[in-house]
Amino acid sequence: MVHPPSADRAASAPDRAGATVRPAPGERPANPAAQAPPPDADMVEGPTGMPLPIARPPATKSQNAATPPLTNTAQPPQPAPAAAAPVATPNPSPTATAMPHPEIRCETAPIAYTAALAAMTERNAAIAAGTAPERIWLLEHPPVYTAGTSAQPSDLLDPRFEIVAAGRGGKYTYHGPGQRIAYVLLDLNTRGRDVRRFVHALEGWVIATLGDFGVEAWRSDTGVGIWTRDIDGREAKIGAIGVRVRRWVTMHGLSVNLAPDLSHFNGIVPCGIAEAGVTSLARIGRPVTTEAWDAALLARLDGFLAAIATPCGTPAR
Repeated sequence: MVHPPSADRAASAPDRAGATVRPAPGERPANPAAQAPPPDADMVEGPTGMPLPIARPPATKSQNAATPPLTNTAQPPQPAPAAAAPVATPNPSPTATAMPHPEIRCETAPIAYTAALAAMTERNAAIAAGTAPERIWLLEHPPVYTAGTSAQPSDLLDPRFEIVAAGRGGKYTYHGPGQRIAYVLLDLNTRGRDVRRFVHALEGWVIATLGDFGVEAWRSDTGVGIWTRDIDGREAKIGAIGVRVRRWVTMHGLSVNLAPDLSHFNGIVPCGIAEAGVTSLARIGRPVTTEAWDAALLARLDGFLAAIATPCGTPAR
């Protein structure tokens, strides 16, 4: 679903210290598409400069080469070379042009949700303006309940933690220690303006990474997100997807339950699905450290980025 276009501009917030930052291989050139006024639509969960030329040393003559003598003999004029015929060059498409890698940022300490939301909103606007690179931001939050644009008051059962309006799609969700989050800020102007495909690729990214740890996971008709088999044999949610898109630049992203306190989910109806449970890697007997999860997720980043440019339903090669 799509909620109404937003004209708000969030207050800026500086990036926090203490993060591991892996800058992109080069600064992204200004995006012409981002200069035009594309739709400022919020689409939801179902969760500067050009590259510098290489400097080459001037060619030098060999020390053993003879220097030709000067002469006053006039040389006959040489005919001008024939002009080369122009060659038509097709406009590159997003899928045919190599996209720069996003900046990777991995936090080692919890980041307050409101501070992360402000920083994410600021980076979203900078990417749209062509003044900052895309970013994949891995982090955790202190305990907090976040309300999506479809949150219902009846789904807030026990407001024991701070409640923050997230601006993303979806309903209520919980974030806290032991849950790893990936905020994904990408420019769909260059990677393909297809939000449904983007969400599908996010889900596939998590499912494939869980598979690396021997966990079978899937999409489900129960609701958007990542599902697996709980210890009681029933289907339970292990990962959530929540997305907002402004000027075709994404924000928010995904969360996966590594080892959170699952009782903290009892204060809400998670994602508005009362009949489904919530589980974690630790609960199903597959404990994974934050460092191991980050490494596995980032190892599959290229596949995720390629999936964004692949129409849904395209057979895998």
